[in-house]
Amino acid sequence: MGISATRLRDGVIGVGYEGQEIQSFVDDLVRHGVTRLVDVRLTPISRKRGFSKTALGGALAEAGIVYDHRRELGNLKANRAGFAGSETELAQAKARYAELLDNEEAQASLDELGRLAATECIAVLCFEADQRRCHRDVVLGEIASRLSRS
Repeated sequence: MGISATRLRDGVIGVGYEGQEIQSFVDDLVRHGVTRLVDVRLTPISRKRGFSKTALGGALAEAGIVYDHRRELGNLKANRAGFAGSETELAQAKARYAELLDNEEAQASLDELGRLAATECIAVLCFEADQRRCHRDVVLGEIASRLSRS
């Protein structure tokens, strides 16, 4: 089973590591041409072997992929349940998360990711395989709006 990658536009994909093993995950990133993995988990730890910050960064470095943790784009624990809820709860959770991005640090990070996507292939990472049910979907939307301006 390969990664569930959603290509936003040349230069940006969204990926979830749910159900993945580290080596096949990294191999799939290489096949997709990823040069930078942007981790948007608030806390980059995982019970899944190989997907915590240090181990993931090491595996990516061996494959020539830059690991880039963006804590400022993480989703607060209190807002996570809505992403697994009803369509109404999902919409509310996405709206709350979008509000969390309305600060200088998050906006600067999103602007930088938009610039990076112009020169390299970045993958935006979180756990969930179903991107629609993950806050990275909102992050990718924000990056897409920046790409369309360029």
